[in-house]
Amino acid sequence: MRDEGRSGCPINATIEVIGDRWTLLVLRDVMFGNRRYFRELLAGSEEGIASNILSDRLKRLVAAGLLSRADARPGQKAEYRLTEPAIQLVPIMAQLGSWGLRHRPTTKQLRVRAELLEAGGSELWAEFMDELRESHLAIPRPDHGGPSATERLARAYEEAMAEA
Repeated sequence: MRDEGRSGCPINATIEVIGDRWTLLVLRDVMFGNRRYFRELLAGSEEGIASNILSDRLKRLVAAGLLSRADARPGQKAEYRLTEPAIQLVPIMAQLGSWGLRHRPTTKQLRVRAELLEAGGSELWAEFMDELRESHLAIPRPDHGGPSATERLARAYEEAMAEA
């Protein structure tokens, strides 16, 4: 779904799609938390998203082409997957995290992934994007050797949680 938007400004066009708090947090949870089902997103929300807001944001993200929704038969859960345009938001999400590290109060447990993404820079972002393409779009990723970006992010988070 392509919307003309309020102006021809690329920043405005982006903000109209991803510019509210809940949309970015839903994308974060699918992207970094591998939460793909409504109940996972609802139960795993650190910020306590309401079910009606989550439902609305999922519908908007699908309509905007940032998530796809697998058709579910009765009694099955619908699975949400990132699309290529959503995967290309990884550098933006990493930069938002970096800004938050420097300018906002955060907790040690919830800042570790942002710190790792900041330290890893564009190489880590590209590797993570390849992993997302593999898991969400079934596009095989190149072998980078060693632990994957996803494994490194998960390990950093688990270690921070163990220290808490």
